[in-house]
Amino acid sequence: MDTRPTLRDVAALAGVSLKTASRVVNGETGVSSAKVDSVRRAVGRLNYRPNFTASMLRRSASRTAAIGAVLEDVANPFSSTLHRALEDTARGRQVMIFAGSVDEDPDREQALVTAFTARQADALFVVPASDDQTYLAAEIAAGTPVVFVDRPPVGVRADAVLSDNTAGAATAVRHLIAHGHRDIAYLGDLATITTAEQRFRGYREALAEHGIRPDPAHIVHDLHTEDAARQAALRLAGTAQPPTAYFTAQNLVTIGTIRALRSLGAHERVGLVGFDDFPLADLLQPAVTVMAQDPYRMGRAAAELIFRRLDGETWEPTTHVVPTVLIPRGSGEIPGPH
Repeated sequence: MDTRPTLRDVAALAGVSLKTASRVVNGETGVSSAKVDSVRRAVGRLNYRPNFTASMLRRSASRTAAIGAVLEDVANPFSSTLHRALEDTARGRQVMIFAGSVDEDPDREQALVTAFTARQADALFVVPASDDQTYLAAEIAAGTPVVFVDRPPVGVRADAVLSDNTAGAATAVRHLIAHGHRDIAYLGDLATITTAEQRFRGYREALAEHGIRPDPAHIVHDLHTEDAARQAALRLAGTAQPPTAYFTAQNLVTIGTIRALRSLGAHERVGLVGFDDFPLADLLQPAVTVMAQDPYRMGRAAAELIFRRLDGETWEPTTHVVPTVLIPRGSGEIPGPH
């Protein structure tokens, strides 16, 4: 029988809650110095060592000290940063990460989840591609911690860590309007994706606030690759009245649009704000103004939720919203005709 001290033992000896003990052991802030000292003394007296499987009092001893990460595309900078944040948090617990890409394929999402649970992953970190996660209901009911990231779950109740997509998109479009643009094109990801829907909503809200009706011909959805975005931007630029600015709602869409504008020599006269930052965006000429998410912060927040649940904490599923930040660099400050 395993008689090693648990985090619950530490909390009881220190006279603090399990949540407080978990925060101290994991090096989190927000705990008074007196409680930190009490927990550390308890850790020393009990010779407590964080142990992934030992802390999961309700879980099977056959678990694998691994987390399954279902990501959109591990090659995309957003997904890779989420993965790194999860990995950095897990490393201190000596926990491995299994990761796979869904490529916006609902069947692939479910196949990956099935593969990870069949290998007895201790928790799941999911960026969903489908609009129905009821297939996870039994796993969640069995006590497996599941956190959804970037997109909310549908059909099940679970923790989620999301960006403020609607407000961020609205801020980006208001920024272009403030610099004199009225004819602002929207180039977006797959319309079926929740985040794309939210960003399009923010685009429309910002225009409506200023009494601007967008040209339907300048709204293009379902651009999921860099090349598709490049071709769409070239088409719009070739019309009789091309847009004076672009709001691009995903980083690969932004890159494709930049390629199109540069090929036409229009990159210094057409405004552009992209949703999501990407590597080297600050080194282009002009540097690219972006509405930046914080995928590392999102990944860390999700990882911390997972480990708190694995340490035995319980709470009603909650949604954590991480704000976005406008980073003006040049392309979004190109003046419009108005």
